Amino acid sequence: MHVLHEPTKPRRSLWSRVENALLNLLAAGGVVCIGLVIAAVAFDISLILFKTGSMSPTIPQGSMSVVQRISADEIEVGDIVTVDRAEEELPVTHRVIAVHPQRAGEALIEMQGDANPNPDPGPYRVTEVRKVLWSVPGAAAVIVRFSDPWVLGGLTLSAATLVLWAFWPRETEDDGRQAGHDPDDVSGGRR
Repeated sequence: MHVLHEPTKPRRSLWSRVENALLNLLAAGGVVCIGLVIAAVAFDISLILFKTGSMSPTIPQGSMSVVQRISADEIEVGDIVTVDRAEEELPVTHRVIAVHPQRAGEALIEMQGDANPNPDPGPYRVTEVRKVLWSVPGAAAVIVRFSDPWVLGGLTLSAATLVLWAFWPRETEDDGRQAGHDPDDVSGGRR
């Protein structure tokens, strides 16, 4: 009498489960990154790094802030905004202490750093500014480190290796059986 056995699913090894979990986590991270890039472009959001402590303690030196471009008629007293200055000067990010609307789409704003005893010299004439949405203290050093060419190259090579490893063909038990090698057959496949 010949008994038919139901085919059983091969048990996955612990390494196989870890591998799948890692690849799923990396795929989810990739989707999040793509979503963040799309949101940044759609909502005109970017990052700025603080080299000075003029906004301490609100935004300490070495912080990273997420900023969004807004028009001059949206600026309110109390906002922390980044204003572009003359070509040879770096942008300044301080708190708005006064807004003087001008003709359509333009304003004169007065600003002062939270740690500064006096307001900035003279008002800034703006049509748009970048408003600070939130900030992360100490994140500037991490971002600067990741922008190093050696670090970026290492990350790129690591990602390429992971993709190659994930898609590299693997031999399964079924492949061995199809080639005439039954792993349960101790005779080496001869019958």
